[in-house]
Amino acid sequence: MVDQAAARPVPKVSVYVDTAAFWEAAKRGKLVLQFCKDTNQFQHYPRPVSIFTGSRNLEWREVSGKGVIYACTVIRVPGPGLEGRLPLSVATVELDEGVRILGNIVDTDPDRVSIGQRVKVSWDRLSEDVRYPAFRIV
Repeated sequence: MVDQAAARPVPKVSVYVDTAAFWEAAKRGKLVLQFCKDTNQFQHYPRPVSIFTGSRNLEWREVSGKGVIYACTVIRVPGPGLEGRLPLSVATVELDEGVRILGNIVDTDPDRVSIGQRVKVSWDRLSEDVRYPAFRIV
């Protein structure tokens, strides 16, 4: 886990879609994503209906948290919530389950992060009781 010196904004739970299961799992160090039970496929970002069928036959299932960097960049320009975190490596990770998720790459020199590297989920602490998925190179 990465502890941050500066307070960072914490996402609001269940504003448009019921995401409580995601946040509860994150507290336990588990990464869960929506799963369409009709097609046996994961989807991310969370939605009220399946992107495959339009049905509401969805549930939250744990994923491995392992994947490969699909795209990456380094943030070097200061902005809100970035105090003490620059340079910050951000990547789109294609999980082994076939979905892509955006996250920070932690514990690695940002200039050494590249497309195609294998990663596994880690956790970035946003507040005392809120963790958000980040990734580390494996």
